[in-house]
Amino acid sequence: MLVSVIVRTFNEERYLPQLLGAVASQRTDGFACEVIVVDSGSTDDTVAIARAHGCRLEFIPKAEFSFGRSLNIGCAAAHGRVLVFVSGHCIPVHECWLANLVAPVSEQMPLCYGRQVGGEATRFSEHQLFAKFFASTSCLPQEGFFCNNANAALLASVWERYRFDEALTGLEDMDLAKRLYTAGLRVGYVAEAPVIHHHHESWAQVRRRYEREAIALQHILPEVHISLFDFGRYLLSALWLDGTRALVQGRLGDLAGEIFMFRLMQFWGSYRGNHEHQKLSKAKKERYFYPGKPAGPTPAAVPPGENHAAIATRVDRRSATHESP
Repeated sequence: MLVSVIVRTFNEERYLPQLLGAVASQRTDGFACEVIVVDSGSTDDTVAIARAHGCRLEFIPKAEFSFGRSLNIGCAAAHGRVLVFVSGHCIPVHECWLANLVAPVSEQMPLCYGRQVGGEATRFSEHQLFAKFFASTSCLPQEGFFCNNANAALLASVWERYRFDEALTGLEDMDLAKRLYTAGLRVGYVAEAPVIHHHHESWAQVRRRYEREAIALQHILPEVHISLFDFGRYLLSALWLDGTRALVQGRLGDLAGEIFMFRLMQFWGSYRGNHEHQKLSKAKKERYFYPGKPAGPTPAAVPPGENHAAIATRVDRRSATHESP
């Protein structure tokens, strides 16, 4: 079996060598691997690094970029039975990452995503978000259609039928997952396939990230509405939660300003991107935005012909000598 690893890049010279080195060192018993880099106008050494590592290169003009279009270009160029997506600033934690990620992918569960944790430079509040959305135990399959393709695997045959929406400003992964879920297919979460996800963003970039994702969320969950009251409530709750945790660690004095700015930009961006929608779904809104609500994957009913033990065995067999971070 051939697995195609697709990496979207734009000025990723900082972490790309580590990523490609980690991919090259993966244990690939039973399958071969190709790496495709889709670059959207890098002005640093990203392209040279990709060439030096023997990657196949595809290009998309910066003016034509969208997350979905970039992925579709990479998928169209791929030859693999399974397509693996990994961000150019994500680093696999161990050499069984790839095998663990693709092991549970099946016709009934064609989309799986792996765990994400922060790095040394990750802001305190974002560490809390990684812990909130990416649990330490797998759910195969999970309930619902949450997904994140900074670290994910998809059957190529399914991509051919359900391509990424190129018009969305973000969350193209959740949009695809929702369409699969609506069609009766399932999404899996693989905690044993972790990556370190590095973000180095200005406060304005943090705000814009959450704003564009909230705009996209209107398409995926049009019933979700964040009012100005919600903005204030979520902000205060997050500040209290993060502040309490930082205090317990004896770091509140050093982190107070950073915590305030990150959470302010997160929820102000979410409000700005969403506030024009008037329909309200309290349960879904609380799940995705309220800081104190767990939002990680929850187990779903087992698909016909499968069982949790059988799927878990395929993953555990690949990672018996590794611990998740």
